[in-house]
Amino acid sequence: MPGETLADAIGAARRFQADGIGTLFTRLGENLTDLSEAGGVADHYIEVLDEIAARGLDAEISVKPTQLGLDIDPEATFGHHDRLCAHAAALPRSGTVWIDMESSVYVDATIDLYVRLRERHANVGICLQAYLHRTMGDIERLLPLGPSVRLVKGAYSEPRSVAAQSRADVDASYLAQALALIVRGRAGGTRVGLGTHDVVLIERIAAESGAQGIGRDGKDGFEVQMLYGIREDELRRLHAEGYVVRSLIAYGSHWYPWYVRRLAERPANVLFVARQFVPRLTRRR
Repeated sequence: MPGETLADAIGAARRFQADGIGTLFTRLGENLTDLSEAGGVADHYIEVLDEIAARGLDAEISVKPTQLGLDIDPEATFGHHDRLCAHAAALPRSGTVWIDMESSVYVDATIDLYVRLRERHANVGICLQAYLHRTMGDIERLLPLGPSVRLVKGAYSEPRSVAAQSRADVDASYLAQALALIVRGRAGGTRVGLGTHDVVLIERIAAESGAQGIGRDGKDGFEVQMLYGIREDELRRLHAEGYVVRSLIAYGSHWYPWYVRRLAERPANVLFVARQFVPRLTRRR
């Protein structure tokens, strides 16, 4: 995180933009228990969209449905997302409003929300998690819509019956799903964001889709979306090599419970984050 405030996030996005790199904004927080708070969250994201437009940023937003009341009132949640998509579409540069994916118990409700919104708005995207056994089936359902999909590996702790457990199995699923979205979705205008820091996997996807005449310029292929502060050197290298890249910038005061919960849910994340600091510490010596 560059900081807790929107101003911190905007500052980071402006630095990326100076280097030709786009961004995504997400304010941390989820699982609201008071529906009245959801309106305030929606108002905040309206402010974010207005700031993006005013500053001419190549930036978009990513919102968790439970942050807009999905646990309490799905219809109100739809209304908030509908408002955000309509507001974004009315701005000079209509960016995508991304619907983030949470644990497996929310997948059906989140996909249903996306399908309803896609009927009304072209500028809406959804996140799918490659490690879930069901995801290829979800891709089959969504492909006819010409969707925008950010594909991630998945960070929640899920049982073996729901999700692949080994890295090899997750990687194999990610590769197959990414190619299905990129290659089969090409004709329908599908936009694909590879939300992973696995550069080896990204380059393999690029090679296999490239063999079918699909470039890495984002027009009919894909873009790479990495979290702020994680493998930024690789993000910049990919950008220099012609990939379209974005940095997902998280901010907000709820960072501590979010961070601790993610580490508790998937202990392997601790090692992954720790590895990001080793090169930095080495360079400072």
